[in-house]
Amino acid sequence: MSADPLTPAVSDRICKHMNDDHAAAVLAYARHYGGLVSAQSARMLAVVPEAMRLEVDGNTMEVPFDHTLSDSDDAHRTLVSMLRSLPGNP
Repeated sequence: MSADPLTPAVSDRICKHMNDDHAAAVLAYARHYGGLVSAQSARMLAVVPEAMRLEVDGNTMEVPFDHTLSDSDDAHRTLVSMLRSLPGNP
């Protein structure tokens, strides 16, 4: 099965999954990569090739990726890698 391009619909699917099933990870992205160490809540709004857009404590921010994402598989690998690289994660 081939990966999907990062269309708005695919972005919405990724965001729904992350917000519903991995809310702690989204908050960790905001705290670590966004530098908002005291953030209390975060929601993923969009995944575009260059960055993830988050709503953090009512404010919108972007967390850039270290490369331009090519497709949905690349988005998955990158989000998992970013989470695993955080202190205390395997």
